Amino acid sequence: MKRFLQLLIVCACLSAYSLPALSWGQKGHRVIAKIAYDNLNRKAKKAVDKTLGKGGIVYWANWPDEIKSDTIYPTSYDWHFQDFDGGLSDSIVADALIHYPAEGGNMFRALDSLVAVLKAGKGDAHTLRFVVHLSGDRYCPMHMAHMDDKGGNTVKMKWFGENTRLHTVWDTHLIESQGYSYTEYAEKLELEYGWAKKYINAQTDATLLLDTYHLTSDIYEYQTTWDGNTYHYIYRWHTEMEQQLYIAGIRLAQLLNEIYK
Repeated sequence: MKRFLQLLIVCACLSAYSLPALSWGQKGHRVIAKIAYDNLNRKAKKAVDKTLGKGGIVYWANWPDEIKSDTIYPTSYDWHFQDFDGGLSDSIVADALIHYPAEGGNMFRALDSLVAVLKAGKGDAHTLRFVVHLSGDRYCPMHMAHMDDKGGNTVKMKWFGENTRLHTVWDTHLIESQGYSYTEYAEKLELEYGWAKKYINAQTDATLLLDTYHLTSDIYEYQTTWDGNTYHYIYRWHTEMEQQLYIAGIRLAQLLNEIYK
């Protein structure tokens, strides 16, 4: 454990953010983990179950959010996001996957480091829990949002008359607005988007990163014209939100199948 903690400290630094970034909310991460679990090959599923317990990929998916304020991993806060300035070129954004930015979070650096630990056979349950969680965070638009508003955390909104923030809308409110349990939602998304699994698996990380960055730009643009009606917001964005959840689940399965091949 001492060696593992040292590896973790190397790949992250303390965040300057003062506002929370909870990433997809509990239900979102469980949906992603369930989709991933359903798409693991036999060898990967056996390895994941051995490490986290049968079905534990779902039950531990939110643990990295729950221990952010714990001293066990004091540097893990900014692993959950990699914010960017708006209006960047595709080449600059894609390059961030390889040459990690010096500011705006450490999601790419942390995830790559943790995956390397697992591939080397040196990780433990904590390592795998972080990989499950952070892999999902990569596809949450507000975890690759703008640095100047702290990932949408300072963008105020009303949601059915209640004060909230753009970040929280995408982490939680949009998902909760659909009224499904995580198992119902995972099943729905697998039935509805299963046709796209082969296409998603064929894409590069850079392509999917750019898709998410462009989606985030569209979300910000919509803020300038939105009429404030919550139902209109849900109607406009729930499909994109579902697609991101499904992509995150399929890519997590692909990642774990590769780690435990």
